[in-house]
Amino acid sequence: MSQFNTIAGWALAGGIVALGSSIVTAEMWHAERPEEMGYVVEGVEVEGGEGEEEMSIEAALNQATVEQGEAVFARCASCHTINQGGADGIGPNLYGVLGAPHGHVAGFAYSSELAGIPGNWTFQAMSDWLRRPSEYAPGTKMSFAGLSDPLDRAAVILYLNANGSNLPIPAPPADDAAEEDEAATEGEDEAIEDAENADPEAEAATEAEVGDAAGE
Repeated sequence: MSQFNTIAGWALAGGIVALGSSIVTAEMWHAERPEEMGYVVEGVEVEGGEGEEEMSIEAALNQATVEQGEAVFARCASCHTINQGGADGIGPNLYGVLGAPHGHVAGFAYSSELAGIPGNWTFQAMSDWLRRPSEYAPGTKMSFAGLSDPLDRAAVILYLNANGSNLPIPAPPADDAAEEDEAATEGEDEAIEDAENADPEAEAATEAEVGDAAGE
């Protein structure tokens, strides 16, 4: 009986020591999440932060160019052709895609998720698709992750539009146009103010030189 008590005592003591060690170790290595992240990892949101509002596709279309779109489209060229009458590849030929219905290329095996979306490929629809295909048409066979930059998307859309669609480009939002007008007005006001604040002595000297030249 005494031997059993001894063993039980040692076991109890060992458990207490182990528990104490785990508590001490946890305190030593415990770290709080920093208030400001050292760097941002995609997919991880910073607590308490709000993402900036993304530029609208209308605004982006008025800033991007067809030439930029051609360069960005190079990422798509391994799967798609864009010339008129071009063959389908892994993806369908994209000539004239803007304004056409989803799944419009006859004979191409679209996923039912994409082909079943009603409506046509508008500028906004194409932007949403290019941003994240798997979100626009969950279950789509297209494995492309997407273009996060709205200017890249707008540039590609302009390039697509220039190849067989030629839809009119929407005007920038009224807020953007107002900001551009305001910036132009401020620039004119600053120029007028600079002229009004010009050195009067320099002006007098200039007038005197003009007068002397006239007298000669």
